Amino acid sequence: MLPDRAKLEADSLIRIVLVLVLIWVALEIVGEILDIFSWLLGPLQPLLGLAVIAIIVLWLLDRI
Repeated sequence: MLPDRAKLEADSLIRIVLVLVLIWVALEIVGEILDIFSWLLGPLQPLLGLAVIAIIVLWLLDRI
């Protein structure tokens, strides 16, 4: 006898696929928003990167 391979119901598979599609769409939207911000901020990006690094270091050293 072969083992029963169809343990998930069709409804469960459809829900999994829908959740994955929603995550994909959300990531696309976030990517576009970040692309717009990076275009607007332009030359300030290195300074923002340094500010984020400084905040993380200060948080790790319990200075914040």
